[in-house]
Amino acid sequence: MERNWDDIEVHSSTVLTVGFIVNPIAGMGGRVGLKGTDDVVNRARALGAVASAHLKARETLHALKTLLKSSSGAVAIRWVTCSPPMGEDVLREEGFEDILVVYRPTEDTTRTDTSNAARAFMAHSVDLILFCGGDGTARDICMIVGKTIPVLGIPSGVKMYSGVFGVSPVSVAEIVTAFAQGSISTAEVEILDLDEELYRRNEWEVRLYQTAVTPFEPTLVQSAKMLITETGDDDARADIASYLADIIAAKPETLFLLGPGSTVKAVADAIGLEKALLGIDAWLAGKVAGSDLNENDILTLLKHHPRCKLVLSPIGAQGFILGRGNLQLSPQIVRIIGRENIFILATPAKLARTSILRVDTGDRTLDAEIVGDGHLPVIVGDRRRRMVRLVA
Repeated sequence: MERNWDDIEVHSSTVLTVGFIVNPIAGMGGRVGLKGTDDVVNRARALGAVASAHLKARETLHALKTLLKSSSGAVAIRWVTCSPPMGEDVLREEGFEDILVVYRPTEDTTRTDTSNAARAFMAHSVDLILFCGGDGTARDICMIVGKTIPVLGIPSGVKMYSGVFGVSPVSVAEIVTAFAQGSISTAEVEILDLDEELYRRNEWEVRLYQTAVTPFEPTLVQSAKMLITETGDDDARADIASYLADIIAAKPETLFLLGPGSTVKAVADAIGLEKALLGIDAWLAGKVAGSDLNENDILTLLKHHPRCKLVLSPIGAQGFILGRGNLQLSPQIVRIIGRENIFILATPAKLARTSILRVDTGDRTLDAEIVGDGHLPVIVGDRRRRMVRLVA
C-alpha cells in the first residue's frame, strides 16, 4: 500500500529522505560473457543469465536496517521509490514501511525509466539517491540530477568504474547510516562508463561523462578506475610477462585461465596467445583452449582439466581482483580453482595507487576464505613478489 507522508509518524531526531532505484537487469551479462547488459538483455536471458541486482539490494537494506536499529531511533529513513521491480518490492521484503511510490516503470524496464525516476526524486526533494546497478545506471541518474543531489551506488553491474559506488553492499549501508548521522560529508567524483559495443569487440574505451557528488568515506567508497599508464609500467609489465611465460611453459599439463587487463594480456603476448583484452581466455600445452569464455565455458573446461591456474590483475585504483570486470568467474569456479592456484599480477606503479586488494564474489563465505590471513602475494616483476593487504 502506498503512503503519503502525512500518514507516517516519525519519532526521530534525524530523518533522511532517500530516493531508491533498483535496475533489475544490472549485471545480467557478466557471467554469460557479454561484458555488460546494455541493449542485450534478451541475448543475456537466452544464454541463461539470471537477475541478481535485487539480491545485492537486499543485502544492503538488511545491513542498513540492523544499523538503524542500533542507532536507537536517532536516525530514520523515508523512502521515495518506484513500483516493482525497481525498488518498492525489495524495500518491503526487508521490512521497511515508510515508503512513497512516485514512479511506475514500463513492463520491460529501460534506461528511460531510470531517468524518469530520477526526475521524480528531484521533484520530491530527496536528500540522497541510492541505486543498485552499474556504470550505466549511475550515468543515467547523474545526467538528470547533476551535482544537485548526492548519489550512492550499490555495486551490481558488470562495469563499475565510477566513483559513486561503495566497495560492497554492506559498506553502502554503513555509508548511508554515517551520512544520515552527519558524520561524513560529500565529495565530487567522476562518472565513467565503458562503451559496451567496443568492449564486446575487445576495445577498451572508458569515457568521463561528468562529475557528481557522493557521500564520501575513503575506506568505503571505491575510487574511479585509473585511465592513465605511468612511466615505467611497460618495462615492469614485460618482466612480469616473461616470468609468467616461463611458469606456463614449465606446466604443460596445467590449464591456465588468463583474466582481463593489459598486464595479463602482456603474458598472453609472451606465450603467443591472441588474447581478448577484456575477456577470459584459456591456454593448455602450448595451445589455445578457449577464447573470451563465459561461466559455462569455463566450467566445461574445468571438468576435463581440473588442474588449473588463474591469472588476474587488479583494477587500477579500485583494487578488485574478483567481482569487478570478471563476473564470468562465479563462486563455483573460484572454489574449484582454489585460492592457492591464483596468480595476481601488478606493476609497482599500479600497486603504488592500489594499496589494498579487494574481493566481492557475491559469496561472503568464499570471500572470507580467499582473504584468509588478510594478505596475498602479488607478482611485481621477474621472480619478485610483494605481500599486499587483501579485504572482502
